[in-house]
Amino acid sequence: MTAFPLVLLGILLALSGCTDHVGRTMGSASMMHGQGRVTSRCSAPAHLPGAAVHVSLMDMGHRGMMAAHHRMMLRVAPGRVPAGAVSLAATDLGSRRHELVVMPLESWQNLGQRATHSGGKVLERGSLGEASRSCGAGVGEGLRPGTTGWVTLDLAPGRYELLCNEPHHYARGMYAELVVS
Repeated sequence: MTAFPLVLLGILLALSGCTDHVGRTMGSASMMHGQGRVTSRCSAPAHLPGAAVHVSLMDMGHRGMMAAHHRMMLRVAPGRVPAGAVSLAATDLGSRRHELVVMPLESWQNLGQRATHSGGKVLERGSLGEASRSCGAGVGEGLRPGTTGWVTLDLAPGRYELLCNEPHHYARGMYAELVVS
């Protein structure tokens, strides 16, 4: 079996077991990638406030000569929640350190179109919060592979861009939209 079907199978398994339809249980998850299996070593508390959103942070393949073309993904479930308290639990299912940053999207802004600056990062000015503490809430040094971090925010109706702001990760596809109504 080639690596791609294993990765796809792992993603499907990871996403199917992370949360129920109302998002109340955000347990551990796992997936296969080019260098083996990554299993979540921690999970968010079972009863975070407000609407629950699970975010999967993934990278495909392995480190090496082709790293510049390394495919990365950020997936969110559900993609629409009611306004008010929203708890985001981000699980790093990849082989690299990741983080989750929440940025508002203005009506004129397109998803995935933020400018990156030196070091391959977007400016976080206007960020509403982040989940970047392995096995904990809020800001940290980034999520280690196999760990989960979380943050609870009070979100007004609108569009939000969820992104990984580790160097060059945004440019490689690590962003998704969350709609709050």
